[in-house]
Amino acid sequence: MLISCSPQEKPKALPYYNTPDFTPQFMASADEAAQKINHVISPFALTNQHGQAITEQTVAGRVHVANFIFTSCGSICPVMTQHMKLVQEKYGNNPDVVILSYSVTPWIDTVSRLNDYAEANGINSPNWHLLTGSRSEIYTLARTSYFAEEDLGFTKDSTEFLHTEHVLLIDQSRRIRGIYNGTLQLEMEQMIEDIAVLLE
Repeated sequence: MLISCSPQEKPKALPYYNTPDFTPQFMASADEAAQKINHVISPFALTNQHGQAITEQTVAGRVHVANFIFTSCGSICPVMTQHMKLVQEKYGNNPDVVILSYSVTPWIDTVSRLNDYAEANGINSPNWHLLTGSRSEIYTLARTSYFAEEDLGFTKDSTEFLHTEHVLLIDQSRRIRGIYNGTLQLEMEQMIEDIAVLLE
């Protein structure tokens, strides 16, 4: 009797982000989202710390988390990497969750350098990819696909250095569902909870 009269908790709904100003949009159903949310992460082809090709097919049908770092960064990147390890601890062996850490100095961050960085920082999940490749491809992805910068991405080109603390949560259809400050542990813990919502 008590159970039947108690209010039922509604499952949490995550917004969609369709524009670089990050105005949240809530959809009543997946069908409505498919009709109204047209922004998705563009196709890409990069290389991870093991020399493996990583493309949009790697994340197809999976939740993925993206951030932007460089191995010689001494300010926010080490903090972000430690906080991303919280995701690794929770989902590192879950094939439905992928972490993509894009290098913003790919001309310096070679495959071997990324591999050394992974080893030095305890990055050991098979689903955490440190990515290098074309500078213009990474910067274009960051600014026009992930909307990763404070200064809404479309105004800059690949000659301007990219540095951001933003971490993006992307759903199984490559649509943006969350943005978090990767230097704040509380926000990363919230993202971990939001990943669980997408997996459900």
